[in-house]
Amino acid sequence: MLRYTVKRLLQLAVALLGLSLLLFAWFKALPGGPENRMLPDNATDQQREALRQALGLDEPIWSQYGEFLSRMVHLDFGTSLSSGRPIGTELAERLPATIELSMWAIVIAVGIGIPLGYLAARRRGTWLDFGAVAGSLVGICIPVFFLAAMLKVVFAQELGWLPTTFRLSPGLTYTEITGLRVLDGLLTGEFDVVWDAARHLMLPAIALASIPLAVIVRITRASVLEVVGEDYVRTADAKGLKQTTIRGRHIMKNAMLPIVTVIGLLLGSLFAGAVLTESVFAFGGIGSFVYQATTERDYPALMGFILVIAVSYVVLNLIVDLSYGFLDPRVRVRK
Repeated sequence: MLRYTVKRLLQLAVALLGLSLLLFAWFKALPGGPENRMLPDNATDQQREALRQALGLDEPIWSQYGEFLSRMVHLDFGTSLSSGRPIGTELAERLPATIELSMWAIVIAVGIGIPLGYLAARRRGTWLDFGAVAGSLVGICIPVFFLAAMLKVVFAQELGWLPTTFRLSPGLTYTEITGLRVLDGLLTGEFDVVWDAARHLMLPAIALASIPLAVIVRITRASVLEVVGEDYVRTADAKGLKQTTIRGRHIMKNAMLPIVTVIGLLLGSLFAGAVLTESVFAFGGIGSFVYQATTERDYPALMGFILVIAVSYVVLNLIVDLSYGFLDPRVRVRK
């Protein structure tokens, strides 16, 4: 297992190095250079040259890349052109909101998707199977921003069951520890904060979970159907083993590999969906910050966001790869 883990860590390092090269190339390829965005249109050539020297853009290309890589390693993304604040500070303040929203979304998707996909496979051809497949198709087809807007109109504005915007109700104070509102409320015993934060999370989490839920249902159903037809499952059933043992040890354990793979990929894509979802509900996470940076051509902020999301995506997939070794020891031997 140690050799398998070291090999995956080396692959992670290579992937991150390649990512840094792509980001550096993108930054250098900006129209007119990055200094063009930082200066007014009527800036003189002397001002542009002075800024290039201050940014180190007059240095050799490999020297610039080395400086760029050093700053990325130290999480020094520079200053946001739209807010005037350090980008690292902006991300640190907003990232917990996006993490909390993504966690709720994946819990909803996994908590409903795996059991529903399993039941659909075990009751193939019934109304439950038909409903699960049809529902998953609808979930994949509906855009996240449209579903978010519909949920907001129906359940927040028309019925008034849930809040429309923000992470907490105005005027409600709480003790911040991790930046995750629900977790902080549980840690400090402020259960009014837990309830209020959960209510604010419900609609955006459901909207964000729609596509992952649909994908997990379909993958689980297909994977379980494939495993159920294997000889070792029929043999276990013929031996008279308990159904709980057959379901847990023989069916679900062997069906989990493709499901875990898909969950790892979906975790990375949740950040992209969060940009639209947070904008609809004014959630105050990274999504709203990226939206503002995009509209105002704040390239340093966008680069910091891309790096954070890409690193998160790579790390999550590393965790998925390592989980293969625990789910199926044969993977450690083959890879």
